[in-house]
Amino acid sequence: MRTDSSPGTLPAREHLPAGDAGTPVLDVVIPVYNEEKDLQPCVLRLHDHLKRTFPYAFRITIADNASTDTTPLVAARLETEIPEVSNFRLEQKGRGRALRTVWSASEAPILAYMDVDLSTDLNALLPLVAPLISGHSDLAIGSRLARSSRVVRGPKREFISRAYNLILRGSLQARFSDAQCGFKAIRRDVAQVLLPLVEDTGWFFDTEMLVIAERAGLRIHEVPVDWVDDPDSTVHIVKTATEDLKGVWRVGKALATGSLPLDRITRPFGDDPRDRDIQDVPKGLARQLVGFCVVGGLSTLFYLVLYSLFRQFGGSQVANALALLVSAIANTAANRRLTFGVRGSGGAVRHQAQGLVVFGIGLALTSGSLAALNAATSDPGHSTELAVLIAANLAATVLRFLLFRAWVFPDKSDSVQSTVVASHTPSSPTCATAPYPQQYPQQAYQPLPPLPQRPGARPNVPYQNVPHQNHHTTQFRAGEVADQRRQDATMHLQPVRPTDTEPRD
Repeated sequence: MRTDSSPGTLPAREHLPAGDAGTPVLDVVIPVYNEEKDLQPCVLRLHDHLKRTFPYAFRITIADNASTDTTPLVAARLETEIPEVSNFRLEQKGRGRALRTVWSASEAPILAYMDVDLSTDLNALLPLVAPLISGHSDLAIGSRLARSSRVVRGPKREFISRAYNLILRGSLQARFSDAQCGFKAIRRDVAQVLLPLVEDTGWFFDTEMLVIAERAGLRIHEVPVDWVDDPDSTVHIVKTATEDLKGVWRVGKALATGSLPLDRITRPFGDDPRDRDIQDVPKGLARQLVGFCVVGGLSTLFYLVLYSLFRQFGGSQVANALALLVSAIANTAANRRLTFGVRGSGGAVRHQAQGLVVFGIGLALTSGSLAALNAATSDPGHSTELAVLIAANLAATVLRFLLFRAWVFPDKSDSVQSTVVASHTPSSPTCATAPYPQQYPQQAYQPLPPLPQRPGARPNVPYQNVPHQNHHTTQFRAGEVADQRRQDATMHLQPVRPTDTEPRD
């Protein structure tokens, strides 16, 4: 899994301004490999639809993945005849590689892609990109599994698609409904920091990108689509499924070990309404209380089951100590990740050691309660022991939360407040990909030019009547543009949520 340094934290989302400029607002990429028959009808149909319905300037980019038939010739002819069509030739195969290369080189603020068969109805294109233009969302996907979607396909592919998404939900805790629909869009500023973290270059590229974006807290908008299966699809289902399962394992391992720098692609603190201060309530207290209560309830049940099990083989004190020790380790690990949001392995050993100290205090309370019960009654019943332990554990739970919050997982926002710089001000009209460095004055930081409005478009305009523009097919090896942009990008990296990671991380 890649751990390349990304340009920095994302700025707050803003509505893209409308206006006249030479840069297209939308760049629709069509990755193709040996599609000499379907390419021209697809491009003509898509171009006609955008001319009639899309209110901004646009571009259609053909990403040829090392085709060996006449696809390059068809693409070159379309580029010559249609001003809004561009053609990229890649010398290596891979849909993910094609998207990464073209998206990294594009200057359009909204980047999209769709499959060449156009199985998805094009009426969903404007709803797909509208949330990205408005600043509401970071990514957008078409979903064939939404309730209002209308899908026509065979039972075999329906079963495979639903089974794959169940695997994603169970293994990677994905909440989006459809990972492999070839109908997606992303904001350019998001792509610049997200794509360097995506390793796959094939069909798993979509899934990996969505999982990382979702885990980083980016907003993914889903659009129900009308979708008709292409019976002539060249996708090898068995090979693709095998590669996807390998990708699921790789991404799951990276997320479990904390090797992905997810904090570098989050939105700035304060962009999320949940980050706003509540008067007279410490920041994050409500969420931490809820998480601690849930973890505490599950830990108590786990503790009681262990106590009942150990009680069959020993005395009450031994059973209590063993059950409390095992449940305390699990409780500290769960609270570390779920309640206090600490990611990665840094400081885990120290946290467990401090958790054992808290465990010792809880052990003293519960053991003292049992000792008092045994002193009062020579042979207490099992239900009486459980009742006393529950009461003692409630008192220990309150003390455990206070110690966890103040000592084990303290809020370090005050200590690093001087290093956190606001990345967004509500009055700022800019749509930059990162905050400007503090050593430069704000006046020197120029906003992006206004976005173009497609001038005077009329429906069904013959292509030969459109003023001809010269276009040249650019050939390069895949990854060169992406690597160049990563080398040239030098932006200010800032911490976002100080409590999410340890200082050593």
